[in-house]
Amino acid sequence: MLKTLYIENIAVIEKTSIDFNNGLNVLTGETGAGKSIIIDSINAIMGQRTSKEIIRTGAQSAFVSAQFEDINDDVISKLEELGFSDDEGLLILQRTLNQNGKSNCKINGKPATVSMLRELAKSLINIHGQHESYELFSPETHIDYIDNFGDCKALLDEYKSLYKQYKILNKKLNEANSDESERLREIDLLTYQSNELFEADVQVGELEALEAERTALMSFEKVFSLLNKAKQSLDGNGEFDGGIEAVDSAAAAISKASVYNAEYEGLSDTLSDAYYNLKDCEESICDAIDNLESDPRRLEEIEERLDLLNRLSRKYNCPCDELSELADTYQARLEELVNFDRNREELIAACNTAKENTLAVAKKLSAVRQKTAKEFAARVKTEMAFLNMPNVELVPQFEQIDFSSKGIDKVELLISANPGEAPRPVAKIASGGELSRMMLAIKTVLASTDSVDTLIFDEVDTGISGSAAEKVGLKLKEVSADSQVLCVTHQAQIAALADYHYLICKQIEQGRTFTEVSQLDHNGRVRELARIIGGVNISEAALTHAESMLKQK
Repeated sequence: MLKTLYIENIAVIEKTSIDFNNGLNVLTGETGAGKSIIIDSINAIMGQRTSKEIIRTGAQSAFVSAQFEDINDDVISKLEELGFSDDEGLLILQRTLNQNGKSNCKINGKPATVSMLRELAKSLINIHGQHESYELFSPETHIDYIDNFGDCKALLDEYKSLYKQYKILNKKLNEANSDESERLREIDLLTYQSNELFEADVQVGELEALEAERTALMSFEKVFSLLNKAKQSLDGNGEFDGGIEAVDSAAAAISKASVYNAEYEGLSDTLSDAYYNLKDCEESICDAIDNLESDPRRLEEIEERLDLLNRLSRKYNCPCDELSELADTYQARLEELVNFDRNREELIAACNTAKENTLAVAKKLSAVRQKTAKEFAARVKTEMAFLNMPNVELVPQFEQIDFSSKGIDKVELLISANPGEAPRPVAKIASGGELSRMMLAIKTVLASTDSVDTLIFDEVDTGISGSAAEKVGLKLKEVSADSQVLCVTHQAQIAALADYHYLICKQIEQGRTFTEVSQLDHNGRVRELARIIGGVNISEAALTHAESMLKQK
């Protein structure tokens, strides 16, 4: 569950830390106090797209941290999959937003990416905001509710794998059936290109080897001059003694001096060693001079070969070391086109088999969905009846379509809110309050199959009041028995049912707006409920009514 949310420099929140608990956590406050900022901050830590405009005016960056405790096995598995480990059931997510538009993320103190946060959040938090109710207007989303309720993931994954393979084969078949003149044109081009590359016979590492050899040949005179200068420095050139003879003379002199003073013997040995080392160097230099080659014809051959390699590399937009592999690719494609008829028959057979296998799994998936849809509709209908919609009818309508990424089913939930009315699309008849209750009913039903521990409802009470609002509160209370629930609300009936009540309020100091979040004690809850009931001027009657609501809870 979400234990602590820390926010710094997000919009009008300069700095605040909120400790949440198990059960039903309710957040209330006047319009504009900053309730949406709490949700925006949670969205940020979930890896959702954010704007630098969310950063508090005057600040260079914003920071959000969320600490989760008692994380479930799904979260632990996802952590391991992403290369992280949990800290005895503890998980800390952090995200810093900068004015340059970039963000820095951490998972348990280690660097992470925004996509990692987003992937991990799927198993941590489920947010239902006002806009999600309008997803019901899009029939494309209805099939997802049924799949999630029926746990169709394994079957759907199998279908997607087969469908992907079928699409690949079908694309190849369509390409094979393209215009004959186009096929012949491609054969001519590939024949020329593969012949050119095979004749060139470019070897891996050849370019670097030739360039090194060319450098050696082109530097012959310079290297010869330097080696000869080194040899003369050691041997002399007839006009002056070389270094070897000078060291030999020095060694002889010190050797004679050591007869008179034994201290010079070590120096004499050192000079003798230097003499022999210099003789070895002189011999090595002579060998190097003898091994030097000057071959103008070879240099010309290298230049021609390098010109060919560079020309082919530019022509085919390919590194030299990969030209041989490219030739093999062209040859394979050429053989495929030349053996067109035989390959086409094999491709047709493979495509038909893939289509049959895909259709078989699609039908199996469809059968499971149709059975699941009836149970799902019945469960949702029961929940909606509790939420003051006793006469609602919910009918799943199936239509078979061609292969799609989700199978061969087009599913739409049709609704009738009043007796005697035929079920129709949600967008045609549902009001805002009905949408909110229908989505809450769906979320309640899906909660039984969802492993996410924290559910967040952002103003799910939109468009409802009175007993309907109380029923929504009771349903949220029921859901909170198995999951942690955070709810932003404007309804006193819902707030009164909270296990923990948080007040979001703003104040202006020295021309700047500051928002604070505090957990209310009993007296604080009474005053806040009275404010929601009666407005700015809180009457004794409102306070009494608020006290009564809390006692009834």
